[in-house]
Formats: sequence, C-alpha cells, structure tokens
Amino acid sequence: MTDVPALPTVWRPRTTRIVAYITAGVIVLGLIVLAVVVAPQFKLFDRILMVAFGGAIAWILHMLARCRVVADEAGLTLVNAFRTRRLEWPEVVDVTMSVGEPWPTLDLADGTSVGAMGINGTEKALAARQLAELKALLHTRGEAPDLT
Repeated sequence: MTDVPALPTVWRPRTTRIVAYITAGVIVLGLIVLAVVVAPQFKLFDRILMVAFGGAIAWILHMLARCRVVADEAGLTLVNAFRTRRLEWPEVVDVTMSVGEPWPTLDLADGTSVGAMGINGTEKALAARQLAELKALLHTRGEAPDLT
C-alpha cells in the first residue's frame, strides 16, 4: 500500500505543462515576428489580429496546462481545462484509470463521474504514483465502508 501523502497535496502533470507553455511561447513569438515582417499590403488591423490569434492559442494552451488535483482536509478540488469542481471526501466513491486512458475518472456518490485532468496518463510512472496516492487518501478520508 502506498503511503498516504501529507495534506494539502497538489498533483499536476509535468510534461503537459512544459509542452503547453513552450508551444504557446513559440506560437506567440512566431506570430509577432510574422506580424512585423509580413507583406506591406497587410494593414495594422491584420497584424493585430495575427498577434491576437496567437494570444488566443496561448490562452487555450494555458487552460490545458493549469490542470491539477488538489487534496486538502475537506476534500478534492479538480481544476480541469475549463471547469473547476470542489468535492468533499465522502462524495468520491472510487478513482479508476485503465491503461491508455488520458486521465483518471472519479466515481461520485450521486452516480456520476468526472475526469481528473491533473493526473496525466501519458506520464506513466508519475501518473501511477499520483493515482496510488489519491487512492490511499480516498481509502483513509472517504466514506467509511458499511460493516453490516
């Protein structure tokens, strides 16, 4: 059994963040250079739109890079790309992640499920450790099993 991590704990992917921010920087820088050196028939408005398009792509990449799972005494905070969700420990029944899945799925007490994008399946060893820590926390903090 994995040791239960100290709280608060934050799990986030490493590679995804690095790739997203480097890609965003390259795209923004490339579009700024393009806006400066583009042919003279492109007006100022066109050049501004080029840079704004790069900014929009960078924002989307930032939203993907900010994903994380935060565990504290009260429960979990899932920060996914475009939605943040707060869950109390008893609300989370189980967490599963099959081989090849991009991130784990949390099964909730109300019968629904939600993805936890902060644990990235492509980082196999890191994801396995983070998933084991999350499962250990769920085992100790989650709703107590029925003894009847």
